[in-house]
Amino acid sequence: MKKLINRPEDFARETVEGIVLAHPESLRMVNNNHHCLVRADEKRAGKVAIATGGGSGHLPVFLGYVGFGLADGVTVGNVFASPSAEAMHEVDKAIHAGAGVLHLYGRYGGDIMNFGMARDLDEMEGIEVTEVLVSDDLASAPRGKEDKRRGVAGLVFAYKVAGAAAENMLSLAEVTRIAQKTVDNTRTLGVALTPCIVPEAGKATFSIGEDEMEIGMGIHGEPGIERSKLKPVDAVVTTMINRIVEDLPYQAGDRVAILVNGLGSTPKEELYLAYRKAHSLLQDKGISIHRKYIGEYATSLEMAGMSISLLKLDDELQNLLDAPCYSPFFAQFR
Repeated sequence: MKKLINRPEDFARETVEGIVLAHPESLRMVNNNHHCLVRADEKRAGKVAIATGGGSGHLPVFLGYVGFGLADGVTVGNVFASPSAEAMHEVDKAIHAGAGVLHLYGRYGGDIMNFGMARDLDEMEGIEVTEVLVSDDLASAPRGKEDKRRGVAGLVFAYKVAGAAAENMLSLAEVTRIAQKTVDNTRTLGVALTPCIVPEAGKATFSIGEDEMEIGMGIHGEPGIERSKLKPVDAVVTTMINRIVEDLPYQAGDRVAILVNGLGSTPKEELYLAYRKAHSLLQDKGISIHRKYIGEYATSLEMAGMSISLLKLDDELQNLLDAPCYSPFFAQFR
């Protein structure tokens, strides 16, 4: 294992400390707890608050999407480990501004359990809470069982759209509806080329041949749907786009946003090669790209590979997607 770290057991804490020291104008800890981060600006009375959270190792997910027009607070666990319900509750109390809290996070067992317990604690203190689980990873469960799927890079679309709705001072019921609508219209598929190494484990999360790739592998190394010899990027993207389009399905005449996401150590040049082919394929299918995002938005430490996400847009979702937002990791001004 070669990493620029100190003690492996301090990795998550020291990462958060570095981020807060670098961006004190944007993020602050709650009660000096590195597991609990919230926006540094003043709360707006009557605004719906959005809370998210999950394990470390996926920057910019999760804490990178706390900011104006995005989420309001985040609970950070150790690498690939869910944070505690008590920490989630502390974040909810810190961000609650009188209009309730939306829990918006990826569908993973530990997070579901702990956010559920946090909701119970919140409600005992009179904080109304709703929940939307992001479940965009089409490789993790078959079509028709979308409610069993994992949440991956599609989280970014959910944060962006729901965050804009909350900034517009919509009600908790409306922000929740819009977040769920975003999830329902998002599909993601990834491809992994190499594993990552969790610092405290000191070894790779899975093994894969030097000449192999795996389509559909999860961001923690969960099994995918097809392992094969490495293929040219155009062939890989063709398989991915076809599976994504068929799953919703997306159709000729649709407008979409596309996210081509690096998993941690994929050069940006390779992501643009992928976008080049995705653009051509969608154009051939009569699907227009309204907005594109290309870069690292949801990673898995140093894993090599990428994912592609599509969000089907209507006027409501498009207007919210286009709204400005800002965090130290993600900014959009037009």
